[in-house]
Amino acid sequence: MKINERIEGLAMWGHALSALLDEYETEGSDDGNPLRNIVQEACRQNPWFTAGNCLRALKAIAHWLEKDQLMRWAGKYDQLRFEATVPKRVGLVMAGNIPAVGFHDLLSTLISGNIAVVKCSSDDSVMIPFLTEVLLKVAPSFAGRIVISKRLEDIDAVIATGSNNTSRYFDYYFRRYPHIIRKNRNSVAILRGDESDADLRNLAEDIFSYFGLGCRNVSKLYVPAGYVFDRFFRAMEPYGDLMQHNKYMNNLDYHSALYLLNNEKFLTNNFLLLREHPALATPVSVVHYEVYANEEELSAKLEAERDAIQCIVGGDYLPFGTSQQPGLADYADGIDTVEFLMKLNNA
Repeated sequence: MKINERIEGLAMWGHALSALLDEYETEGSDDGNPLRNIVQEACRQNPWFTAGNCLRALKAIAHWLEKDQLMRWAGKYDQLRFEATVPKRVGLVMAGNIPAVGFHDLLSTLISGNIAVVKCSSDDSVMIPFLTEVLLKVAPSFAGRIVISKRLEDIDAVIATGSNNTSRYFDYYFRRYPHIIRKNRNSVAILRGDESDADLRNLAEDIFSYFGLGCRNVSKLYVPAGYVFDRFFRAMEPYGDLMQHNKYMNNLDYHSALYLLNNEKFLTNNFLLLREHPALATPVSVVHYEVYANEEELSAKLEAERDAIQCIVGGDYLPFGTSQQPGLADYADGIDTVEFLMKLNNA
């Protein structure tokens, strides 16, 4: 397939997914809707997956699959490089922290003209196969371009996403292949004390969407000396229904007890623990904060953590509330996946 044919097929995929989403959300729609069944199955498989979060992820995917989005994305590259003589088989090791989190790697592989050999996470093994079925129904020319497998065999390259621990295994196991190996990353927010109430409410979205489990969720705040958190906590209040989620609250109860036993100071509004600590990574229900004295010190802190930060919100960076709204060209870890894949094609 030529690049224009691939874009047409991928856009048809988006239309089909949007139609399923519309049907799902139509009052009184038939419970036989295949998407409804898949969402229920995904939620049974992973207690961190709620119907709302599954739909949120799928809507973002449908937006990516709009034809104008795909054309702008592909237009950033030399079109001749999309025309591979022999497609390469690219192994995709997907994570399972949020629904269909590995979809961007799958889409990058397809638009670049390669074959995706997908190993789904055991925490999310139904969403990607379902999406694949939707694609093949509306664009059968992609048949053979996606292989769902429990083992990555007969591959030419690898894109693997995991933790810092699993990355060491991936580095060793896939050392013979061209690869992208992703490790843990976290996102941060910069507060200066002059944020509006709307800014802080939007920041709550960056913190709490997907229960804070994504690498683009804000897990740490940088605040000026003397910062008062009263307005911050008021802005978090719309997410109080998190107290109804057992696994989330089990995390909060455990860590609040741990901090109390260790005589560690923390602030809380009963569904979020705010702890002064230099680390970027936090458990579910916990956000760290660190004080900076001036802009120079803040810049130094951000530079020191550059390789561990996925994205930054606030200040001159991303607007509050947009950390979990990446565009197609907002590549994880700042590594251009499509460029990597096209180099395989043209090697």
